[in-house]
Amino acid sequence: MEKNLGISEKNASGNYITDEERKQLLSALHSRLFWVGQRIPDHVEVEGETYPLHNYVWELVQKEELSESEKSRIDKCIEMLSAKEMKDEKELEEESLTSEESRNLYHETAGLLRAITNLKEIESGIFKQNTKRFQEQFANQRVRDAKLWLEFINKVSK
Repeated sequence: MEKNLGISEKNASGNYITDEERKQLLSALHSRLFWVGQRIPDHVEVEGETYPLHNYVWELVQKEELSESEKSRIDKCIEMLSAKEMKDEKELEEESLTSEESRNLYHETAGLLRAITNLKEIESGIFKQNTKRFQEQFANQRVRDAKLWLEFINKVSK
């Protein structure tokens, strides 16, 4: 289900977005949970080159440790993505866009922001810590659930 981006249905027919709709899109990008439901783009085009962004982030997530050269490449990638994100956001802020164009640009920009956030967390190790903590909590919850089911089954079978 897509977030309500504040674009009216009457503009879905190809009319340009209003200033109010533009403000709502920009505000959504700057909200605390902008990334919820956003997918990192499969590919990103920067300066005429296409990069497999989603796969790159996924490969980094799978690594146990990062080398210094990988961290350096992550920094360069973050720099490149940040420049593209700022360009896209400026376009969203200033260009005459239809509803569909603005929606597509919003999702691309939010996806870039999510990729940047994930890359920063991967590089710093926060991503691994959060993943490990989540897995431990999930495992503990499964054990608690199993115990509750066993108690229930024992009470019912008596």
